[in-house]
Amino acid sequence: MKNIPILTTERLSLRAPEPQDYPDFKATFASYRSRFMGGPLNAYEAWMLYAAEIGHWEIRGFGMWMIHARDDDRTLGMAGGWQPAGWPERELAWIIWPGAAGQGYALEATHAVRRHLYGQGWDGAVTYVDPKHLDSIRLCERLGAKRDSSAQTIDGNEVAYRHPAPEALQDTRLAWAIDREIAHYADPALTPEGMPVD
Repeated sequence: MKNIPILTTERLSLRAPEPQDYPDFKATFASYRSRFMGGPLNAYEAWMLYAAEIGHWEIRGFGMWMIHARDDDRTLGMAGGWQPAGWPERELAWIIWPGAAGQGYALEATHAVRRHLYGQGWDGAVTYVDPKHLDSIRLCERLGAKRDSSAQTIDGNEVAYRHPAPEALQDTRLAWAIDREIAHYADPALTPEGMPVD
């Protein structure tokens, strides 16, 4: 895959998905953790979805980055833009591997992804969430997204959270609050406030 930028944050490096990243992806999508994202999947279904993750970049020009820890390069999950056939709008999506959950990685990665995609001309995005997936709903809210009851959904079984427009993230209280929470997670001397998000 060519021309997929690397995004970096204090703790993370977001890079194109590679073949060596597949085992963690397969294990996660075979687990109960994937129940809100169409899983658990069998081996064939997981392989096809991973191939779709890679092909999405070629077809759409954007896609999901693999999240790596900068300190030891282990993979932690994925985050990025997503709009396969049938998606009414461009989506910001994420998944964190079970062993890496609850440490703020999804917040940090998705914030970086959104900033990058907005810089590439996106004027907004949604996140489609199973209404029972409370962790993702909390994360949407911490990113400043609000439930949009008027938004078209994929099949009617999920709800759409609409992310703030780019101008709402420029030198605003919301932007300050997101950056502060990410810094809180990244500081080993501090205990994150409130419910952990992943």
